[in-house]
Amino acid sequence: MDQDQWEQGSGIRLREYRPADAAVLAKAYEDPVYRRFARADAEPSAANHVIADENTDEVLGAIGLNAAAPGRGQAEVTFWVAPWARRRGVATAALRAFDRLAFGSGLERLELLIHWENPAAQRVAMAAGYTREGVRRGAVPNGAGGRDDMLVYTRLAGDPREPAARLLPDLPGGELTDGVVTLRPLGESDVDFYIELHTLPDVIATSVPPVPMPADEIRRRCARAEAQWLSGTRADLIIIDAETGTPAGEIGLYYQEPPLAQAMIGYSMLPAFRGRGLTTRAAQLVALWAFAETGIVRLIAGALPTNIGSQRVLEKAGFQREAYQRSRLPGQDGVRVDDVQYVLLAGDLLAQASSAGGSHSET
Repeated sequence: MDQDQWEQGSGIRLREYRPADAAVLAKAYEDPVYRRFARADAEPSAANHVIADENTDEVLGAIGLNAAAPGRGQAEVTFWVAPWARRRGVATAALRAFDRLAFGSGLERLELLIHWENPAAQRVAMAAGYTREGVRRGAVPNGAGGRDDMLVYTRLAGDPREPAARLLPDLPGGELTDGVVTLRPLGESDVDFYIELHTLPDVIATSVPPVPMPADEIRRRCARAEAQWLSGTRADLIIIDAETGTPAGEIGLYYQEPPLAQAMIGYSMLPAFRGRGLTTRAAQLVALWAFAETGIVRLIAGALPTNIGSQRVLEKAGFQREAYQRSRLPGQDGVRVDDVQYVLLAGDLLAQASSAGGSHSET
């Protein structure tokens, strides 16, 4: 695998490492993003191809094989892109070109191990046609003396080259808003707010299970939110008071049953922002996005029988009470509690919007 390789129309080529590349590579190694996700277990030969500009030969990154197992026809691919070459499609083009080399050499299965907190690399993998296969626990050593869990993305020689399909696309423009509330994805910068919200006694009491979320789990939830979104399992959003720009609460969409095209929503709000219709608006925005941009056709939500406020939020958002489920949820002190289930269909929301002239309730 030592020949040059081009990706048609990409502006990059893969070539062998040259001693003259050492200074540029050393500069790239000082990049904080590179250092954060650098693999302590990478073999010396892992970066066996330089990613170079097709016209100027400028070094843009590196790509190669790590932990190859030729006897099984499989290998792990590792790659990185220098900070001056990011957000230009360089990594995706390089991975596509390298795949042709690898499969052409007789390999049948390629694997990427990617940190949960590295959604940029996950997006590259999906754009290059890799499929998320699972989580490998304690897969690689880290700089703190422990071991990191890694997401596993794979591609077989016979897989199509098209980008991997996504169940939950990105928000148009990166957010949803109706001018009163704005929803944006949960991220690592939201840890303090998330801790404030999830230490409220009434939020804990309505959580499943109703126990405090440890601070470490909150940090993981925030750091891994984009990876969960990319996998299609859940979309966690922060509810922002659009007038002040202040975080007011959270709302999540949980896509637990894709074969049934059914998803669930859940939400929590700081006390200072309750009773203003913000949660209702947030639920409507999520529902409109889900029905318009995904394959979801049925949204469900639950509320404790005693949680009249939450039931009113759902009813004003267009959800209809569908069932009373006895002892459905784990409660406090080991008891089971009942759950009132609500449902919203795409047609229900459209009918409500038409009859209301597109207006929102303010309760």
